[in-house]
Amino acid sequence: MLYGRDDELRFLSDFLSRCFDGAGGAILLRGEAGIGKTAFLGAAREAAVAGGGRVLSAVGVQSEASVPYAGLHQLLNPVLLDHAPSLLPTQRQALFAAFGMNDGTAPQMFSVGLAALELISSLADDTPVLLLIDDAQWVDRPSSEVLAFVARRLEGDRAALLMAVREGHETVLDDAGMTELQLHQLDDDAAAALLQARTPDLDQSVRRRILGEAAGNPLALVELPTALRGDGSIQSSPLAWLPTTRRLERSFLSRASELPDLTQTVLLIAAADDNGDLAEILEAASIVTGTGLSVDSLEPAVASGLLQIRGHHVHFRHPLVRSAVYHAASTSARLSAHAALAKALAGHHERRAWHRAAATPGQDDDVALDLEQAALRALTRGAPRAAAEALRQAALRSCPQTHKGRLLLRSAEINFELGEVTMARQQLTEARSAELQPAERLRLTLWTEALNEESWFSPERVRAFADVADQLAAAEAEGAALALKALWPLSIGCWYGNPTEETRGLFVKAARRLQRHDSEPMALSVAACADPVGEAAWVIDRTAGIAPGVVNDPAEQHALGASLTAIWGFDLSWPYLSAAIDGLRQQGRLGLLGEALASQAWAAIPLGKHRLARAAADESRRLSRDTGRPRWAYVSDLALATLESERGEFDKADELLRTTEAELLSVGAQSILGFAQVARGRYAMVKKQYNDAYEQLARVLDPGDLTYHPFVGYWGIADLIEAAVRTDRLDEARDHHAQLSVLAEKTTAPFLRAMATCTHPLIVADDQAEHLYRQALDDRLLVNWPLHRAQLLLAYGRWLRRQRRILEARRPLRAAVENFDALGVTAFAQDARSELRAAGEAVRRPAPSSADSLTPQELQIARMTATGMTNREIGTRLFISHRTVGQHLRRIFQKLDITSRGQLHLTDLGGE
Repeated sequence: MLYGRDDELRFLSDFLSRCFDGAGGAILLRGEAGIGKTAFLGAAREAAVAGGGRVLSAVGVQSEASVPYAGLHQLLNPVLLDHAPSLLPTQRQALFAAFGMNDGTAPQMFSVGLAALELISSLADDTPVLLLIDDAQWVDRPSSEVLAFVARRLEGDRAALLMAVREGHETVLDDAGMTELQLHQLDDDAAAALLQARTPDLDQSVRRRILGEAAGNPLALVELPTALRGDGSIQSSPLAWLPTTRRLERSFLSRASELPDLTQTVLLIAAADDNGDLAEILEAASIVTGTGLSVDSLEPAVASGLLQIRGHHVHFRHPLVRSAVYHAASTSARLSAHAALAKALAGHHERRAWHRAAATPGQDDDVALDLEQAALRALTRGAPRAAAEALRQAALRSCPQTHKGRLLLRSAEINFELGEVTMARQQLTEARSAELQPAERLRLTLWTEALNEESWFSPERVRAFADVADQLAAAEAEGAALALKALWPLSIGCWYGNPTEETRGLFVKAARRLQRHDSEPMALSVAACADPVGEAAWVIDRTAGIAPGVVNDPAEQHALGASLTAIWGFDLSWPYLSAAIDGLRQQGRLGLLGEALASQAWAAIPLGKHRLARAAADESRRLSRDTGRPRWAYVSDLALATLESERGEFDKADELLRTTEAELLSVGAQSILGFAQVARGRYAMVKKQYNDAYEQLARVLDPGDLTYHPFVGYWGIADLIEAAVRTDRLDEARDHHAQLSVLAEKTTAPFLRAMATCTHPLIVADDQAEHLYRQALDDRLLVNWPLHRAQLLLAYGRWLRRQRRILEARRPLRAAVENFDALGVTAFAQDARSELRAAGEAVRRPAPSSADSLTPQELQIARMTATGMTNREIGTRLFISHRTVGQHLRRIFQKLDITSRGQLHLTDLGGE
């Protein structure tokens, strides 16, 4: 019986009922040590079993936290071999590689996460599933990341995830968006009732003291009386005050200290072990004692209630028992325990390495190299964070004159790729004083400069960086590629920032020296972002000779696609971004996938691919938040705001704009405010608030404004010129058009040339306008820009009507209506209809589009289903379970008033 937990148990019952009915969900249970988290998980287990569910569980172990995917393996191992055949081959391989069960290539964490989710979802097809994780703060980082991934995607599955975390510990689960349930201290009545039920014969003075000391902590109420027992009678001597956790540990230790010496030795081995395997614990204990031991040596510990033996595994009664036994032992005893376990684990190289490290307090190059091998295995299993930590630990145990510098440098490089910039800087600083080979010293300097944000835009620093890059390219076969990889994020900083022309030029020169051939993708990417105006023509010319299939690395495809977007080559970037997104999906690289989708969303808007843009932006914002990249989520939010404006959903657009701008200002991401201004300008244009539109868009091109971003500013240049004309700022409109024309000629960017053509008729006298309108509409340059061509048709029809050429106005206005309807741009379509009605033509209300009734993710799923993809295949592409896909399909069928997958082929899904 759980005393004082009626409200929490009702909450648990409702939660399990909803999840087992198909809603799916996850709860993060928090509380101090001994507050009853383990007991609450036990109650959840009983409730799940009573409800016909299957329960899988795992317990975090402090000494196991460095072994990648150990916690996930513990959770899924009971069902892995029986149910893995139901997974797609790539998912099965990802799980087996993560668990070290095959020699497959390193899986991305999200590939492992999707495989785990699909395995759980498959189990839930037959029986509801409850996943229980106790002491989640000690679960290894890769497993925790997978569990956070799964927690966000259980909707639609008959599955519940319940994880308990000890108060005061930060984990990756904190930002998983789970419902949190806090277990508080018991109130006085519940505490008294629990104590009375467990120890009814307590002396009243002792009872009062225990109630006071326990402070409502259930485990303390249960264990402190036991600690006072001597020879079977209750002792009434006063208790020394101790903090709760130490007090409970003291309680457990009072029992452990009474065990035979041999049992205490085996108990310590079990506490130091990271697997709980009875055979390996007994083998390690035999090494320490020098005599063969059997399970009988643990019987006194079982009898005292400190641990249990289930099958071939040892389980401590409570995590605090393990903690108490381990930390109470002398340093020499702990070192001996780990050394014995390392010997017993001769066939388990990774775990052996960590136990050898735990048994070695000082420097030992042999142990360091063993940990380095563990790091390589972690990389093979797709756990780069675990690899970086193994290398860091290896460096701590290596001599500065041997391997320390090399190990720290490699760990820093991995941390740089993971975005752990602070840790990478610290490790590079430590590596500087250690012994390094000449090429390693160059790499150290290269990464140090790359991580020195203050020096990014200093010409002197860029020269120094470029010099190091040149030396590295000469010293190592892969040196040039490594240097370009380091230059790429710095060039993005140039695009977002406002460095001098000299700095931009130095970046470009460095990239060109490092390129292996004229069409080197990363060199083109660096040049485009470092100096968009000066290098756009060269990059566009060189890119024309590259087929997207020739660049087969999705990361390079993304870099080239993003850089072409950065130089207004939206149509040119499209095939690279599409190829990158497909490749990154297959590789499970969700962080980079979120970035590529954000770039695709913004490229799709001027290309008139609005439904695809919504799907890309919606998925990007979810993935970017999932992967801890909020700035990309903000960029996608602003793309969605622009799209909602054009759909006439002004309340949604305004809410997105306001919340995103507030978040950008709060985190100091001023470089992204230019996107917000472009979105604001579009919002005002659609609402016909032309004065506001002009002021918003002009700010982005004003060097004195906080939101200044000349490259993003030209994304909205057509709106700026039209807003200027509509507010009688004709001189300003002509100035902006002149600047646009010069920029278009210099850069050869197709979008800029198209915008110059579209806006030219707006700024000339009426006697010149018609010729320019007709010329522009006949120009094949506008083929790739259907939205702007539709706006040009609207502007031409409006101009004809103003000239009182009513009959002639109807044709372009009718075409504008049709084009806007096809693109799903509702707001402009309504404007065109109003003009057509004013021209005297009756206008039908637009037929509702099936595609527009669906959410972006539903539209993605509907389109994939229409091509014949199965639920599992769709789930794999979208990183959700097949049951979640099924749930979405039920909603889709209801919205579209259809009953089968086959009918989707006959439904208008707004193909682009």
